[in-house]
Amino acid sequence: MGSFDWDLLAGQMHLDPPALDVFDTRPEDYDGQPESLAPRVPTEEAVRLDALVTGALKSGVDNYGAYFRIRCRDGSLRWTHTQGRVFRDREGRPYRIIGIVRDATEELSHSAERLGLDEERRRQTSVVEGTTAALAHARTVRDVIDALSDSHGLERLGSMGMVMGLVESGRIHLVAEGPAGSFVPGTRYTRVDEPYPMSEVVRSLQPRFIASAEEFAHGFPGLWSKIAPMRISAAAYLPLIAQARPIGAIGLLYQDKDGFTQEERNLLVALGSSIAQSLQRAMLLEQEHDLAEGLQQAMLPRRIPDVPGAEIAVRYRSAKLGRDIGGDWYDVIPLPGGRVGAVIGDVQGHDTHAAAVMGQLRIVLRAYAAEGHTPATVMARASGFLHELDTDRFATCAYAEADLSTGVVQLVRAGHLDPLLRTRDGDCGRLPVTGGMPLGLSAEFGRLEYPVTTVELEPGETLLLCTDGLVEQPGADLDDGVRALAARVRGGPEDLQELADRLCEVADERGGEDDMALLLLRRRVGDAPRGGGRLQQHVAQGDPEALAAARHMIGAAVRAWGARERSDEIELVADELVTNALMHTDGPAVVTLRVLSGTQRRLRVEVEDRSSALPRRREAGDSGVSGRGLMLVDRLADVWGVESRGSGKCVWCEFTVPQEQSRPRPAGGTAGGTGAEARRPRRT
Repeated sequence: MGSFDWDLLAGQMHLDPPALDVFDTRPEDYDGQPESLAPRVPTEEAVRLDALVTGALKSGVDNYGAYFRIRCRDGSLRWTHTQGRVFRDREGRPYRIIGIVRDATEELSHSAERLGLDEERRRQTSVVEGTTAALAHARTVRDVIDALSDSHGLERLGSMGMVMGLVESGRIHLVAEGPAGSFVPGTRYTRVDEPYPMSEVVRSLQPRFIASAEEFAHGFPGLWSKIAPMRISAAAYLPLIAQARPIGAIGLLYQDKDGFTQEERNLLVALGSSIAQSLQRAMLLEQEHDLAEGLQQAMLPRRIPDVPGAEIAVRYRSAKLGRDIGGDWYDVIPLPGGRVGAVIGDVQGHDTHAAAVMGQLRIVLRAYAAEGHTPATVMARASGFLHELDTDRFATCAYAEADLSTGVVQLVRAGHLDPLLRTRDGDCGRLPVTGGMPLGLSAEFGRLEYPVTTVELEPGETLLLCTDGLVEQPGADLDDGVRALAARVRGGPEDLQELADRLCEVADERGGEDDMALLLLRRRVGDAPRGGGRLQQHVAQGDPEALAAARHMIGAAVRAWGARERSDEIELVADELVTNALMHTDGPAVVTLRVLSGTQRRLRVEVEDRSSALPRRREAGDSGVSGRGLMLVDRLADVWGVESRGSGKCVWCEFTVPQEQSRPRPAGGTAGGTGAEARRPRRT
């Protein structure tokens, strides 16, 4: 008899020398971890003991006791008994167990009947329950094979090796080869009518129990001649039947066994039924997963377009378990004037319906962006579209519209993660973007306003958009995952494709259960398209953030397009036109900048509103604080005018600017500044 002291908080269990003797374990083989006793405790006993102790800890009882078997170093089994007392803190949480273990072999040899331990019945029940429990978590055919092929699974079955084949188009595909060195060449695929034991049980739908080596050699001489060196003395081949049709067969090989009792035959038939059910479930899950993944892959872009001035990398990884395919997607949309739209999104749910909704959303977002709508309008219309679909799903999304000639990026976020920004010196941090509600929900609750955040992407800087599958970590906060991702980007390779691969490898190693999409957009150094671009900004009533973003966009575009000498005039006139539209109409304003080519290079500013009333000049007077707007426009612009636009109008003006000789560096900080984490939308 020995004693043990188990510290539940530290995970350490102290065993005194007599207790180590009970477990037939040398002191140098025990490191204080309960797991080091695993070789001494058979798996079915370990499962039963674990359930007993866990039940005691959860139920609040203070004592427990159990008889169990251990496997000695010589391979023999002997009975052992343990009793434990659970110690709890003031709040009832267990923190320590103290108890004894003792050799109970002699006791049970005289009192097995009194204790009600029908060894054979208990063994049979334990084998079925243990194997069924192991198979319950199998979600792929590989999981089923692993659950049966590991040493503990074979120990439950009492065999030294296992072979398994699946029926595929009238042939049997060998998916589990048995013990090392036992594979017979030419048996990877066999016909159902060939003289092999698995073929026989598939044809007859009846198990075949081979009680001796002689019977094996007589019944299947061709196979026996190749496996005779394995010293097989018995074998059991079982058909795997699901929904009244054979889906495969399993063979269990034994050494030093003389036939099968009726109880053993019943046990193996029951196990075969359990294995067949698990195998069918795994095959169906794999088929559903392949279907959903194929659907999703078909809806993702087949190729990423070449965008002048940009380097782009995209990646997608599907979930690994069952049919857990999600609605994650990415898209890259070439736009007029050297602009590009980058989309990342995630539809709620993990099934084929999520993938189908994703495909529709991707199409409408691309269509709305290609029509020339502002980023906020693109997002609002996509939300309305999703709300009108016959679905209860919502989606998160982030949309970035970048003008690569100026580096101006307009960002809209619908319940999605903030993007990350990697600077030229390799620093990386979160880029704060004001967000709106997820797509579908914003339309449901009538909150379709999506604020636009404008930033400048310097040459060589990289914008990272991803879904939560890349940052989620089991048991960790989402913000911690984002910080960990930023650290990996910070220490990642410079090459964009290598960086994308590395980030995906880390996600794969972490073994997340969600799918993942990633989009990296880098503005190339000295390779951005030159003037001739077009920028547009939506400015809502009472939205100072949008007004500041519009001023930021105008200033950056004027400098980047080589009109620095007239930047003050252009910015002042544009600001006056936007302010007039907001003050004298009831709706938003849309400001558009573009470069017009011709005999003279001109920069055109357009401000649209929903009012059809034409602007008129007024005399401000000596003390007037307003009325000088159109006078400034007339004095500073080379030409200006008004056009009717549907239900509203457009006030425009043009400025002659020098032909671009060399493109200046856009304003907004340096790549090696204080770090991307401090990057904020610029205010002007």
